[in-house]
Amino acid sequence: MALTGVVAWSLAQPVLAQQTERVPALREKVYSQLARAQTAADEQGNAAGIKVLKEIAARADSMNSYERAMLWNYFGFMYYDQGETARAINYFGKVVEQQPIPESLKKNTLFSLAQLALSDGQYQQALDYVDQWQAMASDKELPKSWVLQAQALYQNEDYQQALAAIDKAIESTTNNNDVPKENWLVLARAIYYELNQTAGVAAMLEQLVVNYSKPEYWLQLAGVYGQLEQTKKQLAVLEAAHQQGFIKTAEQWRNLAQVYYLNELPFKAAKVIEQGLSKNILADNLSNRKFYAQSLMQAKEYQKAITAYQQAADLGDSGEMLAQAAQLAINNDKNEQALQLADDSLAAGELKNPGNMYLVKGMVYVNLQQFDQALNEFNTAAEFSGSRAAAQQWSRYAKSQLAYKRQLAENKLN
Repeated sequence: MALTGVVAWSLAQPVLAQQTERVPALREKVYSQLARAQTAADEQGNAAGIKVLKEIAARADSMNSYERAMLWNYFGFMYYDQGETARAINYFGKVVEQQPIPESLKKNTLFSLAQLALSDGQYQQALDYVDQWQAMASDKELPKSWVLQAQALYQNEDYQQALAAIDKAIESTTNNNDVPKENWLVLARAIYYELNQTAGVAAMLEQLVVNYSKPEYWLQLAGVYGQLEQTKKQLAVLEAAHQQGFIKTAEQWRNLAQVYYLNELPFKAAKVIEQGLSKNILADNLSNRKFYAQSLMQAKEYQKAITAYQQAADLGDSGEMLAQAAQLAINNDKNEQALQLADDSLAAGELKNPGNMYLVKGMVYVNLQQFDQALNEFNTAAEFSGSRAAAQQWSRYAKSQLAYKRQLAENKLN
C-alpha cells in the first residue's frame, strides 16, 4: 500500500497549493518544522518524528487549512509506518476534513484512506471513501477504484455486488486493449467460486493461464474443467502442464493418468503410472499397481496386465488380484497360466466369489477337452450363489461335449 506518495508530493512541491483555487500557501516556517520532524524520523525513528509533530501540533490553531492538513498527513504517515493503522486512519481522516486544501492532496488521501480502512476490516468505511474519491476521479482512474470496491464487498460477503464491480474493472481494461492485472483476475475467480459459478471460475483461470502462466493456474483450470465435465479440455490443459514440467506431485501424476483413462486413452494412462513408479514419484502400493493393471487391460495389453495384477497381488488383496489375472488368462486362451492363477487365487483366499475361480478351472478343462474334470469344477462352482447360473450352463455344455466324445469313441469301436 503506497502512502509515501502523499508525503513525498507534499515535500517536493509545497508551492502547488498556490496553483489551486484559493488554497492558502504552505509557509516556509511551517514547512521547515515539518521537515525537522521528517529528519528526526529518518535519523532516530518514527517515535522521535511523532514527538516533534506533537510539539508543532500545539500551535495548530495558528496554521491555515493547508498547513494543518500537511501536519495531520505527517502524523498519518508516521503512524502507518509504525503499523498503527487505526491512528493513521484517524489522522488521514483529519486531512480531508480541512478546507480548502489542494484537490490532489485530498484525492490521494481519500484513496489511501480507502486502502487503510479495507486492510483494517472497516469495509463499509472503505466503500464510503471510494465513493468520495470517485467523485473526484477521471474515467481512466476509475478501474482501480472498482477493484477496491470489489475487495471491500467481497470481504463483506456481498459477492453479487463485488462481482459487478470487478467485472467493470476487467471489462474496462480489456476494452482498452490492455491486460487486467493478475490480482484482479484472482479476485474475480474467488468471487465466482463463492457464487458457485464454476464457468466463471474457469473463464478467469483461462485468462490467468494466458497472461500470467503459473503452475497453480494450469492445474486449477484442469480441475475446474473436470467439475464442468469438460474432460477433453481438462486433458488438453493437463498435457500442456505436463509438457511445461508443472506436473510434479504424486497426486498430480495420478490425476493425469485418471484423466487419460476417462478420455478412453488407457495406454497413456498406464504409461503415466509406469513412469511415475519408475521415478519414485508414485508410491509402489496396491492402489497404483491395480490402476496400472486396469489401464493395461483396457488398452488390450493383456499379458502385461496379467503380470501387473500379479505384481499388485504382492502388495495386498492377493486373492482378488490373482483372480483378475486368472480371468484375463482364460479369456486369452492362456490355459495353463489361467489354471495356475486360479489355484493361487483360491489359495490366497478372501475372495468375493470363490465360485468364479472354479468356473475358470472348469473352462480350462473344457478347452483341454478334459470334460470329467471340468464337470467336477463346475459342480463346485454351482455351490456358490454368485456363480451358480453360469456353472449350470457350462455344466450342460460340458455334459453335451462329454456325451459327444463318448459317442465318437463308441462309433470307432463299432
